[in-house]
Amino acid sequence: MTSWSLLYDELNMDNYEHTVEYYDRERNVSPISSVSHKNLHFKYNEEEILSDIRDYVSNTYNSHYTSSEPGYKDIQTLDLMAAKELASNFCQANILKYGSRYGSKAGKNKKDLMKVIHYAMLLMHFDDHYKTTNGTPYETF
Repeated sequence: MTSWSLLYDELNMDNYEHTVEYYDRERNVSPISSVSHKNLHFKYNEEEILSDIRDYVSNTYNSHYTSSEPGYKDIQTLDLMAAKELASNFCQANILKYGSRYGSKAGKNKKDLMKVIHYAMLLMHFDDHYKTTNGTPYETF
C-alpha cells in the first residue's frame, strides 16, 4: 500500500475525472483543464482561489510586459530570459521577492500572492516538471 492509495481511499475518488489539453506550440493552443467536481473536497475556498489564479495568469498575457511591435506582441520578457536559460532563476527570485514583501508593501496584498503562485507555476514549467516525451505529457515528482 502506498501513500497515494491511502490518499485515494481517503478522498473516495472513484468518480474523479480529470482531462487536460496541453499547450500546442504549432497551433498556439492554451492549456485547458476540465475537472469533474463530484468528489473534490475543498474546504478553504480553493475552487474560488483556483478560478482567481486562472484569471490572473490569463490576464498577464495581455499586460504591459508584451511587446507592442508587430510580429512580437506575444513575446514577453520571460521568453527572452528562457532563451538565455535565465528563466528558472528569475522565477525563483520573484517568488522570494513577492513572498517577502507580502504584508509589508500595500499590506496583505492579494496580487503579491497571485504573483508568487504564478511564478511558482512558471518555475515548475522551466524546471521541466511537466515535460512531454514523444508528445505524451508527464509529471515528475
